[in-house]
Amino acid sequence: MPSQLGKDSFNKGHAFDMRNGVAVEVGVNKAPKTTIVPNGSGQPAPSWVAFDRQVLRFSAYFQEAVHEKREETYRIRRCTILYYLEDDSIQVNEARQENSGIPQGTLIRRHQIPKPAPNDDKCYTVDSFNVGNNVTLYSRSFTITDCDAFTRNYLTKTGTKVPEPAGGEPVDPYFEHRQKQVDAMQPHRPYEKCDTLKQFLENDRKVLRFYCVWDHSSEMFGDVRELILHYFLADDTMEIREVIKANSGRDAAPKFLHRSKVPKEVGALHKPGEITQRTVLNVFGPMGHGGRYILDSLKTGAVEKEFYTDADLTIGAKVNVWGREVTICDMDEFTAHHYKCKFNVDIPPAIVYKMSESTKVEREIPPYNGWGSEEDSRANCLKLIAQAPKRDFIKFMKKDRQGLESHVLRYLARMDTNRPIDIDRTFIISFFLSDGTISVFEPEKRNSGIVHGKFIERSRINKKEGGYYEAEDLFVGAVVTFRSHQFIITDADEYAKTYAEKHKDD
Repeated sequence: MPSQLGKDSFNKGHAFDMRNGVAVEVGVNKAPKTTIVPNGSGQPAPSWVAFDRQVLRFSAYFQEAVHEKREETYRIRRCTILYYLEDDSIQVNEARQENSGIPQGTLIRRHQIPKPAPNDDKCYTVDSFNVGNNVTLYSRSFTITDCDAFTRNYLTKTGTKVPEPAGGEPVDPYFEHRQKQVDAMQPHRPYEKCDTLKQFLENDRKVLRFYCVWDHSSEMFGDVRELILHYFLADDTMEIREVIKANSGRDAAPKFLHRSKVPKEVGALHKPGEITQRTVLNVFGPMGHGGRYILDSLKTGAVEKEFYTDADLTIGAKVNVWGREVTICDMDEFTAHHYKCKFNVDIPPAIVYKMSESTKVEREIPPYNGWGSEEDSRANCLKLIAQAPKRDFIKFMKKDRQGLESHVLRYLARMDTNRPIDIDRTFIISFFLSDGTISVFEPEKRNSGIVHGKFIERSRINKKEGGYYEAEDLFVGAVVTFRSHQFIITDADEYAKTYAEKHKDD
């Protein structure tokens, strides 16, 4: 081929080459001149290793023209140029000014910036930055006025002479004009200085704890309620939490009183704007725009309210919490130490306010009304959700009917009465050993005029002296009372007599 004439080397070219220990693409002319390591600063190493986290900082400004504005014709914008030695990248930040109306902050994000034309094929290096130099970054001319100590030391070691700052940055006339207006501006409303920072810093996280009671048992459905009062020394506020015990029937409210200042005297509600932190007087002029006001140091007509402080709280003191009289009964160790150190007073003994276990009111079971079984009625009083009474299953299995063993004791009885109509009445009393129940049956008697059949349904029957009737309470000659009816047992069947003989020692 004609293009190969006269060539004696036909090897293929490579795409990467090593420069300062870093692989770079061959043929790229915009690769910057990497920053050199100053002599005597260490062994030769790649720039991204030798200059890791090392940044040169320059103070600069640029002048921006302002058109169609009478107050200013130009504006001075102060910036900070950051030069990163590890990759020769540049970042420009502008300090934010109050109410400037200009997007400020990061003007140029960090990257390698090319030089202006006709040298746009090259990027800026550290040689282009020094105090007093003008650097053009994307058509903006930045004048470098100063640098920090690290930057001055680095440039000096590389052989660059760094001049001293000439006269600082020029003054922005419009910014000075606005600053004078701000300094001369007076607030329209006078404020009193109320510095509570010292109290907050000294007493932050210091809380006094008091154990209190609120007794409103004199009211309808009232009782004694236990409370815990927290007094915050940082801002003289207090909060109250209620001690709600298990199964008390009360809702678990998070707070009894929200954290706030509590006034000593509770009166009628004030109108909006009646209570303020300052009082002003209208000197002259109409109300509203154009009027002149001054601060009233005497606070004429001001409504003053006295609030509770830590000096008012001690054991035995009564605190009026928005109409509720709360009595302080005890305090914790930190609170007692605070009063001992601050007020140098002896802490009075604690007031016993908790109900002792011996004086607790026992649960009252209402009397049996005759509906259903007594065990079932009692179960309704013990739990919110009624449950069937539990039976003695082992006793039931042993004493249940097994073949010829019925485990039922039967007795013959008559009424213990003087009424002629009831004297001749006879009854059969059956006692079931499996569950201790009793049933009374009246047999048929012709021409008696009395309906025969079931007299008392099978159930457990109470004795007058307490407890239930058991097998040992029924014997020949015994007088028993079932549901206000008195019976005399006159005889027993053979099984009852045999059972009594076998278990006479039980």
